[in-house]
Amino acid sequence: MLLALAALACGRGDAPAGADATPAAGKPFRVALLTPGPISDQSWNGGAYAGLLRIRDSLGATVSHIQTKTPAEFEEQFRQYGAQGYDLVFGHGFEFQDAAKRVAGDFPKTIYVITSATTTADNVAGISFGFSDASYLAGMIAGTMTKSNILGTIGGTELPPVKESFAAFARGAHAVNPRVTIVASFIGNWDDVSAGKEQALAQIGRGADVIFQNADAAGLGVFQAARETKKALVIGSNSNQNAIAPEVTIGSVAIDLPHAFLTVAREVHDKHFKARVITLGASTDVVTLVLNPAFASRIPAPLMHTVDSLRAEMKAGRFSESTGH
Repeated sequence: MLLALAALACGRGDAPAGADATPAAGKPFRVALLTPGPISDQSWNGGAYAGLLRIRDSLGATVSHIQTKTPAEFEEQFRQYGAQGYDLVFGHGFEFQDAAKRVAGDFPKTIYVITSATTTADNVAGISFGFSDASYLAGMIAGTMTKSNILGTIGGTELPPVKESFAAFARGAHAVNPRVTIVASFIGNWDDVSAGKEQALAQIGRGADVIFQNADAAGLGVFQAARETKKALVIGSNSNQNAIAPEVTIGSVAIDLPHAFLTVAREVHDKHFKARVITLGASTDVVTLVLNPAFASRIPAPLMHTVDSLRAEMKAGRFSESTGH
């Protein structure tokens, strides 16, 4: 299955760590992606894969993807792509930082970009997604719409960016409803749909009636639990997940990963890239709260007015949830 996905991603049949497929007529722009989970998750990894395809289609790039599971695999595949002369390699997630730092110096002509990261070196950059502002808005909606005053957050593992987004969600909820209690849990992985469902059922059993999930493929189980019990609403994350279970989904804190990936790839392609921490968020329309149109009529008009006004302030750079002004 992994090799099939890689062949599809490449579009020219080259396996992600296999033989060089450079056409005779010049060297193409070559871009690779490592994801920590399956691209079928309709979330973090699926959005990154869509970004890789956007680069392929927009820049005519030769692309490759592989799913990696362990730090040893991160480093091995970074080295493989560097040895094959790839121009740009994305490590999709905070956990790829250390491997990139160990490998990059050996392949100075390859640019390594790590998402949700602050690592930099001569040929290493981090993309920091401003997830907090949109998560804060989601918390305001959840804090207003809850009937039990109990909200849930469910994450895959306790990565700093995930914990930060949950904290922003809690701040948004408390800003409109000081009586709210947050029930928080982490699954321990990003792939186990059944475990995600079990965590959601446990939180629903404790009275949580709105759950903000950031658990990739495992998060699909949260939607299943909400749909089956009809006792909770869900806020999705990373990609626009509103169509997964529209009858129970308020909206999604979505990252426009294709736009973010293409922005970086254009810099590398045009030889304008400088290694740095690239911050993308509400002001650049990369991270937004995308409300579910099928649910819109259930959101009170005064709440929508408040959210829209604050969203405009965030986009203009006049409000940051972390400072409250």
